[in-house]
Amino acid sequence: MVHVYWLWLLLALLPVAALSGWWLARRRQRYGAAQGGRRMPREYFQGLNYVLNEQPDKAIEVFIRMLEVDSETIETHLALGNLFRRRGEVDRAIRIHQNLIARPNLSREHRALALMELGMDYMRSGLLDRAESLFQELVENGEYSLTAYEQLLEIYQQERDWHQAIVIARRLETISGQKLHPVIAQFYCELAAVDLDEGRDKDARDNVRRALNLDPRCVRASILEGRIARRQGRPKTAIKYFKRVEKQDPDYIPEIIQPLLECYQELGRQDEFIDYMKGLLEHYSSITPALFITEIISQTEGEEEAIRYISSEMEEHPTVRGVDRLLEYAVARTQGETRESLASIKELTRRLLDSRSIYRCNQCGFDARRLHWQCPGCRNWNTVKPVFGGSG
Repeated sequence: MVHVYWLWLLLALLPVAALSGWWLARRRQRYGAAQGGRRMPREYFQGLNYVLNEQPDKAIEVFIRMLEVDSETIETHLALGNLFRRRGEVDRAIRIHQNLIARPNLSREHRALALMELGMDYMRSGLLDRAESLFQELVENGEYSLTAYEQLLEIYQQERDWHQAIVIARRLETISGQKLHPVIAQFYCELAAVDLDEGRDKDARDNVRRALNLDPRCVRASILEGRIARRQGRPKTAIKYFKRVEKQDPDYIPEIIQPLLECYQELGRQDEFIDYMKGLLEHYSSITPALFITEIISQTEGEEEAIRYISSEMEEHPTVRGVDRLLEYAVARTQGETRESLASIKELTRRLLDSRSIYRCNQCGFDARRLHWQCPGCRNWNTVKPVFGGSG
């Protein structure tokens, strides 16, 4: 088709003069006998020259005028609109796609494609309600359903409409064959978190259980379930839920150590907490359990024992956080110039720690200072984890 060659021209933005002769030869070969050697309208060259000369508004005017008289240019217009959107000129893309949709003789297939492209334009410009309406129309008509469902899912996530996100994700699973159980489990966790914040413990617990039924390895659901149990005055049960995280994904162990300590302290079983931390140290490369043990030893047995313990841990697993804790004890126990020197070093380790990422996305490398269950960078779920040596 004619539009294929012009799509290449538009996307590559090559000089018109270099390709025009080749294209015309191909067109004459293809259509010469049937159409009597019909020549390419000169307006095409004019429009493309406007594109190349960065005069997009004039180019749009030319192509829209041609659209009224030549139906073969529809896909070229779609490609042009797509090009403008990719360049960030969304208003121009919208104008082109709206003009296409307004054509009364547009085929069903081309209209559906134009609707999809216009929906993508609206998504890019942040007009989510308009985009939602177009993608719903495509779904109802059974056209481009996969793309439409994917975009609707993205819209409902951005709008934090988790109920609708669950509905769409389940439909998307059916038509695409994708396994979205872990993602849907995160949607239920979002609902549970809202319920918990607003005091609806029963609803929160129900949503957590739905999440775990879909994804038994959902760390977030276990943490939420532990929080619910704690608030209901069941620290022993909360401990069971928090400890489940170790089997689900040990990378998240740092996230449950503080609430675990508080639960054990409520029960007066701090020694059991220390035993559990020592067990973690034997199996995982994390400084966090050692620092918690150090703090407890300092409170119960004194700083000398705490220093002895953390020093032995640093000999086997040296980390900046461990050194920072040793310096903290050293500064408190010295005077004069020695204290000032150690305080200066302590300030350096503090700056180093402050500049380091605590969390990082395993998919796109996005760095964060707090845990995001959905990465703000790549929008994937459950990919942001504690960085070893940072929070770990």
